[in-house]
Amino acid sequence: MKKYILLVSVFAVLSLTSCAIVRPGEVGVKQRLGKLSDEVNIQGPVFYNIFTSKVIMTSIQTNDLELTLSLPSKEGLSVESQISILYRLEKNKVPNIIRTYGMNYENIISNVFRSASADVCAQYFAKDMHSGMRANIEQAILEKMGGILTEQGIIIESVLMKSIKLPAGLANSIEFKLQAEQDAMRMEFVLLQEKLEADRVIIKAKGERDAQKIMAEGLTPEIIKLKSIEAFNELSKSTNSKTIITDGKAPFLINE
Repeated sequence: MKKYILLVSVFAVLSLTSCAIVRPGEVGVKQRLGKLSDEVNIQGPVFYNIFTSKVIMTSIQTNDLELTLSLPSKEGLSVESQISILYRLEKNKVPNIIRTYGMNYENIISNVFRSASADVCAQYFAKDMHSGMRANIEQAILEKMGGILTEQGIIIESVLMKSIKLPAGLANSIEFKLQAEQDAMRMEFVLLQEKLEADRVIIKAKGERDAQKIMAEGLTPEIIKLKSIEAFNELSKSTNSKTIITDGKAPFLINE
């Protein structure tokens, strides 16, 4: 009889008790009769009464919330952008997050982003979102969101504007401007090459002129006479017969 009572008691306890497993990267919070516990259960088993309680599982890993929005620019244009918001929940504040926002806290993050991005992007021109200013815009949105959500336990790690689609007219204008800048740079290079070539020709001509001038200044009558004598001496060593016509200053050679 005692064994029977013991078995019934064990069965009753087991039937009223269940176990939830908290996996890595998660936390579990018990909710008993609608009241949320402040205790945060980390990796491992969590036992609870299936009739009065349940365990709410929440990820505390870095999550990626992707949005596609039209962002306003300073000149009043709408710029389509694909956004990634990397966020995580602070472990010890998960109960407060669930009490405040419920399990749809991503909707809160999205709404906060919409407000922050509208305030920040309205200070920049559309072309800035497509240039090196993008990092500044991302950082400004991140700081504005953090000022609202960090205290609540939602940590915004990064705001990434992955793609920017400018209005067609502006995109064409920017492309035309970039093409004009490239053409100007190409023309500047060509002109520089031509100038260098012109400088080279001038320097070469000047060098030849200076060389001729130096030679002309150096050919005095005495030097010409000396060179003639040296030429006659070289000719006298040759065995071939030659006719030399000279006025005594410069020889004119005729081979025979």
